[in-house]
Amino acid sequence: MYILIEPEVAGSLGKETELDSSVFPPHVKKLHYEFDGWLGDDILESFPCYIVTESLKEALENNKCTGISFHEVIISKSETFLEFYPDRELPEFYWAKISGEVYKDDFFITEENMLAISERAYIVLQKHNINNADIEDL
Repeated sequence: MYILIEPEVAGSLGKETELDSSVFPPHVKKLHYEFDGWLGDDILESFPCYIVTESLKEALENNKCTGISFHEVIISKSETFLEFYPDRELPEFYWAKISGEVYKDDFFITEENMLAISERAYIVLQKHNINNADIEDL
């Protein structure tokens, strides 16, 4: 069984993001995620990229989830974020690159550019904060 997950969108691609928009979805070479807010979820999205907290990264690695790898991401806070959450600290985040094969790996992107995860990966995510993600069966 696979599940579609639409993570919380807590920001957007920042100005330091490097991407090739001549293809769809755009190919991102360097990711800068700029926070506008954050409701606390451990997995976040800004199309076409996903980021995860260090604790979720470690849990996914410890469970040997497939179809996902973790890379450096530049994190910043927008003026809006600083205005509404002046003292809010952000945890360490990692860029979660999704490269899995459809219906073979724990993480993959559907033809509709949606994130799909296996039931095994979902069990790991449920032990973290995904309260603001939209979730449905695939």
